[in-house]
Amino acid sequence: MSQTETAAVADRRLPGQLPAVVVVTGTGGDGLGSVTARLLTDAGTQVIGVDLAPVAEYPGYTHVAGDVTAQETWDRVDALLGAAAPGRLGLMTSAAYLEVGTVLDLDPDVWRKTYEINVLGTVLAMRTLLPRMIAARDGSIVAIASIDAEFAEQQLVSYCASKAAVLQLARTAALDHARDGVNINCVCPGPMRAGLFQRHMQSADDPQKFLQTRAARQPFGDIPYPRECANVALFLLSDAAKGMTGAQVMADGGLTTGFDFRTGDEGSSA
Repeated sequence: MSQTETAAVADRRLPGQLPAVVVVTGTGGDGLGSVTARLLTDAGTQVIGVDLAPVAEYPGYTHVAGDVTAQETWDRVDALLGAAAPGRLGLMTSAAYLEVGTVLDLDPDVWRKTYEINVLGTVLAMRTLLPRMIAARDGSIVAIASIDAEFAEQQLVSYCASKAAVLQLARTAALDHARDGVNINCVCPGPMRAGLFQRHMQSADDPQKFLQTRAARQPFGDIPYPRECANVALFLLSDAAKGMTGAQVMADGGLTTGFDFRTGDEGSSA
């Protein structure tokens, strides 16, 4: 095989070029943000991570320890971007807060905190990075919502409502800034073996039964891991996703593809 043919084969394995620098929120812990940051740096992208918790820096990763709802945090991010090497810019907003409860259970302070982190944190991130993307007439934003933006889930009323707001924020911003060259899409993960799902599971009377019941609903028979969703986000951050904007991508292992998944345990329907 010639060098040209070899290069063509290699190109077919690459879905697209990732941005030179990506800002990722919610990089603390072992959830979607931290996994995505690792995948990006492995691919040669510089990552600026934002999380209230401290995160040890590693090659390609710079951490900003701060509250995503505070303008001061974003001023520090903007300063780092000003010092970064020029190149295509990306943003993924995965910082999130979840509190289990109903409308009657959750007091107004919980609602405020949920909306500030999940919605206002996304707004401030966009307000910081969009001007740079518009000036370059290029850039990609992936807002992390949830299947709960579209489908209600019991005892997660404040989370569901906030993620619906994130979805509409991303879709409207996508229309507002498409002619500026900025591509904005929304990933809606289902349950993942990390972070918020783990917290929800641990709140159950029988966490193991909770896990088994939820896993049985999944077409693949297991709760997806963050890396599976992170790979979807990487595609949307890349320039290969230019054929879609304002899209709502369900990264849920097929959970919402149908209203009911039959495992066979219920017997034959024939």
